[in-house]
Amino acid sequence: MKISSLVLCLPLFVVFPKATFCQSAPQSSSSGPVATVAGQPVSEQDLLDTLGPQQAMQLRTQEYEAKSKALESLIRLKLVQAEAKKRGISPEKLIEQEVESKVPDPTDAEVEAYFWGQNPAGATLDEVKEQYRASLKQLKLKKARQVYADSLRVKFDVAVLLRPPSVTVEYDPARVKGDPKAPVTIVEFSDFQCPYCKRSEGTLHDLLTKYNGRVKLAYLDFPLPEIHPKAERAAEAARCAGEQGKFWEYHDALYAEQSKLDDPELLTRARSLHLDEKAFQSCLDSGKFKSKIEADLEQGRKVGVAGTPGFFVNGVFLSGALPQADFEKAINTQLALLGAPHSSQ
Repeated sequence: MKISSLVLCLPLFVVFPKATFCQSAPQSSSSGPVATVAGQPVSEQDLLDTLGPQQAMQLRTQEYEAKSKALESLIRLKLVQAEAKKRGISPEKLIEQEVESKVPDPTDAEVEAYFWGQNPAGATLDEVKEQYRASLKQLKLKKARQVYADSLRVKFDVAVLLRPPSVTVEYDPARVKGDPKAPVTIVEFSDFQCPYCKRSEGTLHDLLTKYNGRVKLAYLDFPLPEIHPKAERAAEAARCAGEQGKFWEYHDALYAEQSKLDDPELLTRARSLHLDEKAFQSCLDSGKFKSKIEADLEQGRKVGVAGTPGFFVNGVFLSGALPQADFEKAINTQLALLGAPHSSQ
């Protein structure tokens, strides 16, 4: 049985998972130049440098997403082939027995609901009822085939070795929450005045709880002064609090009340955390952390961060205040690649 004929038999195995805006740059298919000009070679790295970090990383992610979708489809096909071989029947027969014979035709009520859900223009239900019934049946078959193929994973060893694109991101060990030895590191580029960053705080807290001992969080500054004029000063204040061992407490206090970021309010927070006020104010007035904040910004730009929040899960980029499920998928992928167990919670 050739894979091509099985694809024709099982055209609905393909899954298209939600794309994630990760970033990095694609590997060249060969080590040679991509062009020559007046005898001078133009390398793929030259090309990527011209694109810039954000576009180059986006290109690499698109390549990974395409490969990942194709791989998931191929894994399903291979699983069905393996199960069919085990039973001594053809893959087509297996799918007929285990899927197609068990998927009922859509009821009239289901067809009507599907019809109105499509919001058709200029057509009546009676005119397209059977057409919609056939379409709905195909959708049901698609889902059932995928579910059945995925259920076979427990019967056969499946190891996905395709790695998502990643970059190296340096972080400050003094601003890390969680077990320092955790195998997965979430590096966060954030802005204390950004509402989307605040929205992500609950998600990050839940992730550290769920993956206790497996995930740690590192914080890097990425203030955007053109839209958040008080963010850089707040970042300096948090670092000054960190000098007294209270970075994360101060971090939490800033996000709790983002509208209160003027100097007197920054000092009030220091007082509420029982910091040495004189040392805190002296630190803030000195501007001693401006260069380190700029270094965070520069690193963020180099790895493709354009806005906040931006996250790197073991170097794999996730952009924005994403649902927790997106982070869990990235974390579980990394744990699987490392051979580490997932959270049991």
